Amino acid sequence: MDTAGNKQLVQNIFSELAEGNSRPLVESMTDDFCWTVTGSNDWAGTYRGKQAVLDKLLARLRSRIEGRVKTVAHRFIAEGDFVVVEARGNNTTKTGVPYNNAYCFVIRLAEGSLREITEYMDTELVSSVLGEGAA
Repeated sequence: MDTAGNKQLVQNIFSELAEGNSRPLVESMTDDFCWTVTGSNDWAGTYRGKQAVLDKLLARLRSRIEGRVKTVAHRFIAEGDFVVVEARGNNTTKTGVPYNNAYCFVIRLAEGSLREITEYMDTELVSSVLGEGAA
């Protein structure tokens, strides 16, 4: 897939994530997909394999968010196999605390599928609002 196709795929995924629908994201991950959360808190680390991402990262996040997790993209920058997304969460925890982190996702694609994501965000907000992570 070319740069424009990669960008369009990621735009479609984030259009759905803004509505709380993570299915296109999950369906676009390769089995050996890798998600790296930057920082030095309990959530930080590299989750290797689609199932590890689903079980150890995303399930933990969903267990703390009221309703569906929503992430709204504001900017997409694409070059070759990479698409960079600036986004903001639009969420509330099950305890009623707003959790609207700002994100930068660097996404690598191959052959029309997501191969890896590196996520940058306010790690202090993650720790203070979501608490202990997936470690």
